[in-house]
Amino acid sequence: MKLNSKIAASMLFGLAAAAVIAPAASAAVVCNAEGECWHTHRDYTYAPEYGVVTHPDNWRWGAADHYRWREHSGRGYWRNGAWIKF
Repeated sequence: MKLNSKIAASMLFGLAAAAVIAPAASAAVVCNAEGECWHTHRDYTYAPEYGVVTHPDNWRWGAADHYRWREHSGRGYWRNGAWIKF
């Protein structure tokens, strides 16, 4: 096998291995009844009493909707303008 072929084969093998072990990106948009929305980077399970709705990451609100972005890091949810950790 020629050197170039060996290098190309090694690179392809390395890329394939990286693709197998790399975690899939997961994100979602979560909104509450007050119109506060934020991104999550993990698949959290929100209890029904939190009053939030989870949407896919590519979800967008309509022109007549009244939402606003309230980003925050960590686990939790927005309620009445306050970040509640869980």
